[in-house]
Amino acid sequence: MAEISAAAVKALRERTGLPLMDCKAALVEGGGDEEKAIAILREKGIKLGEKRADRETAFGRFGLFSGSDKSAGAMVELKCESAPVAGHAEFIQLANDFAEALAKSDAKSHDELLKQPSPSKPGVTVGEQRDELFNRIRERFDLGRMVRIDGASGGYSHNATTVAGVLLSLKGSNDTAAKDIAMHIAAMRPAALSASELDPAIVDAERIALRDIAIKEGKPEAIVDKMVEGRLKQFFAERVLLEQPFVKDDKQSVGQYAKTNGLEINKFVHYILGETSA
Repeated sequence: MAEISAAAVKALRERTGLPLMDCKAALVEGGGDEEKAIAILREKGIKLGEKRADRETAFGRFGLFSGSDKSAGAMVELKCESAPVAGHAEFIQLANDFAEALAKSDAKSHDELLKQPSPSKPGVTVGEQRDELFNRIRERFDLGRMVRIDGASGGYSHNATTVAGVLLSLKGSNDTAAKDIAMHIAAMRPAALSASELDPAIVDAERIALRDIAIKEGKPEAIVDKMVEGRLKQFFAERVLLEQPFVKDDKQSVGQYAKTNGLEINKFVHYILGETSA
């Protein structure tokens, strides 16, 4: 058995963040070679992660990479087992690194994303970065939904009672206004960007219902249809992003606020943690 010094154990502990006894055992198994010990610790961590694969991951956050000066933006859902870990600085960095790695690659699946280089840790992949963090925190991490958009983007990650993430595809270069609009989306949860993007069946059902109400109110047949179209505007204002009153200034719509700030919103993606659809 190789003689393992306390200094060697301490050095490995500082490098990996793992318990001293785990570090010593890995050094013994690796014959005192630090790189072999790190590989041993990583392999043990992967096996431990497999054993915990059935644990619930009800907490987490959305990693974001966005900006008007970026060639692409991305958002990635990263889940964990507890609220404290979701707020851990290294977990936040990992989520954002996943998003940046996605934006800077053509990864289409989790497996492909895990192989991308880490933006914050040279020499390792984001998958290895995840495994190393798991090895120290010992909570299961789950990659969830992910989305990438080409061109200028804006985004916002909300991490209070409801954990939500928003990514915008846009034209323009006002990052502050883009974030304000993303925050509005997180708060008001619009169903579509514009009225034309709402499900036609839903709009038709609402039009029929409003017409029945107008007729029951005794309105003249000749003006019923005009009244219905007027009332539909309120329906759209409640559900359509560009027509919703802007939360920071309800005297203007989101569409007006965007135009005033030199932005054109082309698309938005709004995720809520744990849900299975946008």
